[in-house]
Amino acid sequence: MAEEIMNQEEKSSMIYQAGGNEVKLSPNIVQQFITKGNGSITKEEAINFMQLCRYAELNPFLNEAYLIKFGNQPAQMVTSKEALLKRANRQPDYAGMTSGIVVIAGEEVKHKEGQMLYPNEKLLGGWARVKRRNFDEPIYVEVAFEEYNTGKSTWAKMPSNMINKVAEAAALRKAYPEQLGALYTEDEPSAHELKEAVVVERKNEKTNELLSGFKHEDEVVIDAEPIEPE
Repeated sequence: MAEEIMNQEEKSSMIYQAGGNEVKLSPNIVQQFITKGNGSITKEEAINFMQLCRYAELNPFLNEAYLIKFGNQPAQMVTSKEALLKRANRQPDYAGMTSGIVVIAGEEVKHKEGQMLYPNEKLLGGWARVKRRNFDEPIYVEVAFEEYNTGKSTWAKMPSNMINKVAEAAALRKAYPEQLGALYTEDEPSAHELKEAVVVERKNEKTNELLSGFKHEDEVVIDAEPIEPE
């Protein structure tokens, strides 16, 4: 029995390159070392996470990506802003990014670079501009503070910095939808968007091959039982 479990784990493992480093993942590694929260991920969630990490060339052991799982809620894949920047920098036409915050002082709305909020200013949102050499105009994004502010933790302590990071992540995704479109940061507290980020096409041939180690003969439905830590 133990040998059968080991064979299934080995069959479902994945090795790929990320930033010049070899990364090896398996469902149990994802559950034990890469998942945060108090819930146990399903085998399907683990495989989906592994596939996205390989596709996006993310290294979870450098905190470039991880899963959040609470109770029986769907697992949420989270990436770091630094991981988005690394991937953008690998694109040959990437020409840099500028960003800042949107504030109102009296009756004047200002778009400021950086995240410094003066005493007479009220924070409205964040903005970011990404330049691509093959585009005539830069990609520009604005995000509203009230739509993302949770009022808790770092959002309460560093609101300008947080909304600026959200704007940068959104601009990078908009500039490179194929490379970054499914990657969201923890600073973007949209459960719906984050849930979509871990969805991988079930009919993907490689995913089905990896999942086959968890299936019984002639079984079509993916087993969604939680992975128990060894």
